[in-house]
Amino acid sequence: MRTAGEVADGALPFFMSPDKPNVIIGPILEGRAKAGKPKNFYDFDLAPYVRIKIGDDIVACRDALRPGLALYIGGMGARGRNFYNDLAKRLGYEAAAAAIQDHFLAGRRNEAAAAVPDALIDEISLVGPPERIKDRLQAWQELAKESWVGSLVLAGADAAAMRVVAEAAL
Repeated sequence: MRTAGEVADGALPFFMSPDKPNVIIGPILEGRAKAGKPKNFYDFDLAPYVRIKIGDDIVACRDALRPGLALYIGGMGARGRNFYNDLAKRLGYEAAAAAIQDHFLAGRRNEAAAAVPDALIDEISLVGPPERIKDRLQAWQELAKESWVGSLVLAGADAAAMRVVAEAAL
C-alpha cells in the first residue's frame, strides 16, 4: 500500500474495513508523503474488493464467503509471510487469523473456513437481506464523502446485488 501511494494512481485492496480505514489508508498516505503528494486522495482511486452476498439467511450468506477468506488469510504465503493474515491481525482479529492459518496449513480447510469470524465477514463484506446491506453501505459512503474511497469492486455481485447497491447510492 505504501508503494501504491508513492507511485500509483490507485489501489485495489483485497479486503478493507470501512470501520478501520487507516489500516489501508495509513500506509498509502505514507507513500504519498514520501513522493511529495498531497494528503488526500483526489488523484488516487482506492477501490477495495467488497464481497457481497444477498439473502434472508445471514448465516448462509456468511458461510458462502468463508472458504475464500480462509484461503487468503490462511493459505496465501508462508506462516511468517502472509500479507492477508497480517492484515486480518491489524484489523483486530489476531487469534482468529492464527487459528485460520493453523487449520489451513494443516490441510483442515473446513475448519479454517469455520474459524473466520462473523464479525470480520460483516466488517469487510456486504451480507444479508437488502436492508442490512443498504445500512452497511452507509459506512462506505462516509469514506467516499471524504474521498478516501473512490470505487467499490463488488465481488460476487449479481443483478439483484447491483440493484440493491444502486438503490442505496441514489
